[in-house]
Amino acid sequence: MVAFKLELRCPQRVDGIAIDPEPNWSFESVLSELNSLEKKLNASPTPVPFTKTKSRQIANGKSLESSARRGFVMRVSDDEMEDDIESKDEEVHDRSLVAVRRFNCDALYLSESDASDDETAFEAESYLMDEVGLVEGALVELTHEHQLGVKDEIRNLISKLDSELMSENELSNSALSRVEKYRDARRDMDRKLDTQYQRKIAEALDNHLTAVQRDHELKSQIEERKIRSDAAYEEAKRKERALVEEKLRQEKAKAEAEAKLRAEEAKRAALEAEQKASKEAADREAAEVSKRISAGASKDEAPARQMVGSSGTSNAQSKESGADGIKKSQSAVSIIRAAESALNLEQIRSQKLKECDEKNQSLTLSTNKDFSSHERHISRLIRQIRGTKDNVRTKASELIKIFNNPLCPQSISIAAFAKKVVSHCESPDNAAFACGHVIVMVTSQVPVAMDLLLGEFHKACIYTVPKHMAFSKSAFGSREAYYKTIGYREEDGKIESHKDYLRRLESYMRLYAALVQTEIPGLQNAHGLKEGWAWLARFLNALPANTYTATALNAFLQMAGYALYRKFKSQFGKMLNIITDNFLNALRAREDQELKPVIAEIQCYIEDRKFLEEPEGRTLQAALLSSTMVPDANYQESYTRYNHY
Repeated sequence: MVAFKLELRCPQRVDGIAIDPEPNWSFESVLSELNSLEKKLNASPTPVPFTKTKSRQIANGKSLESSARRGFVMRVSDDEMEDDIESKDEEVHDRSLVAVRRFNCDALYLSESDASDDETAFEAESYLMDEVGLVEGALVELTHEHQLGVKDEIRNLISKLDSELMSENELSNSALSRVEKYRDARRDMDRKLDTQYQRKIAEALDNHLTAVQRDHELKSQIEERKIRSDAAYEEAKRKERALVEEKLRQEKAKAEAEAKLRAEEAKRAALEAEQKASKEAADREAAEVSKRISAGASKDEAPARQMVGSSGTSNAQSKESGADGIKKSQSAVSIIRAAESALNLEQIRSQKLKECDEKNQSLTLSTNKDFSSHERHISRLIRQIRGTKDNVRTKASELIKIFNNPLCPQSISIAAFAKKVVSHCESPDNAAFACGHVIVMVTSQVPVAMDLLLGEFHKACIYTVPKHMAFSKSAFGSREAYYKTIGYREEDGKIESHKDYLRRLESYMRLYAALVQTEIPGLQNAHGLKEGWAWLARFLNALPANTYTATALNAFLQMAGYALYRKFKSQFGKMLNIITDNFLNALRAREDQELKPVIAEIQCYIEDRKFLEEPEGRTLQAALLSSTMVPDANYQESYTRYNHY
């Protein structure tokens, strides 16, 4: 028996099909496998190494039947097929090759491609398997059927396992999806719980901060109450001292008046005695002269004539001095235009201001202390005044506290307050109505501060008196001296411009008008609407119509006209008619181009009845949140005027 090693010149696998057949195949199985292989190869896009031109048929049916009944066994080398074809002539084969049984392929048809590779391979008819008997064929068939059954069982088991695996996979996927959903739901729940927890923390923190703020405000109120009680106690002591001082002053004044009266009586008695003695001497001299005349003594006539001449000369001198005094008073009246009552008040306030300055200078020299820090504190408080009730109340209480500070004399702090208030009205951020409220609050507790403040106003602006000074070359000598007298400022040797002076004049009048119209429940304004009405009457009766007076009147009406109308109603309307008929006509008669804007403003104010509209800033804004806490009953009773305000 000769063994053959079948090797094909093609790859080991084609389209996933191995060329190594399974062992113990039947011939029919080989044919079917070959047919299926050819179909796959023909259907593949790759070039086919061989082409079948003739179908595989068995020559006679007997051999087919016998081959169908018998199986065959074929063994192929385990090594991979090599490309080298020249080794087929070797006579010794590998040990891995096993002898196989031959079978007859008498009528086996091979394609031309198979024969083309190696035609000599099948020249001699060879038998791969010997013929077997019936029992062996049946055994082979049974073995083959058993193998097929096992393969079917394996396939069934594999399919079953695949189905179970797919179902398990589906179950695991569904479980995984449920787990993911649960995880998402849990994450959302955690997020909601976290948000809720943060909200609770924020609420707790807010409540804690609110409680801390409330405690702080209560402590601040307690401290403020304590400070106010101390201030009230100090104020009571100060008032008591002031009463004692006033009583002593009155007693001293009474004693001085009595002494003065006694001195006048003594002087009058001495004068009467002197007059009596002179009369007696004159009578004696007259008697002597008469005796001399009667005696005819001519030497006595000369002394009589000299006495008459001397008496005539003295009468002439007295008449001349009286004429000069009348002339000087008439010239002063023609220069200064103001009501007599206004000039008297100005003189009183200026005198008080002068006395306060002298007192402060003596205190500074005697104590050798520097009070500039208190003055800077007062200036800072005035600059911080804003149009809110809480701010105004706070600044007023702090200023009163400074006035009652024993480390600084009250006269120095009050004088600094008056100067800083008047100078602050020139700043552009000046809140005139708020400053008016602070002034009324402070002066209601310290009345002497009002006279000093008005004295500073009159010193800075003569139209707050009201007073006007006309230019006279004989009185002033030059225009520059006149400008300095009425309030122009000099900087670097130059007088300020007319426009700058009018702007400052307007700012002074706006603050003065805001002061006179300020009304606070529970507090008395020592320079209120009655003084504002008196200022307007004195202004219209005494002052001429010019640029200065028109600017002052316009500023006063803009700030105080609303309050004056509410107080005096029709009487204020009559005042406006006087302004329209007299003052504005006098301004127009001057035919000055600079007067046209101010004339238009005053006329518009009267014709449009703007005095019915409350000026901007007159009503202060509401208090801040920290001042909305309701104080206790004792606090309200102690400081009723501030709470009403």
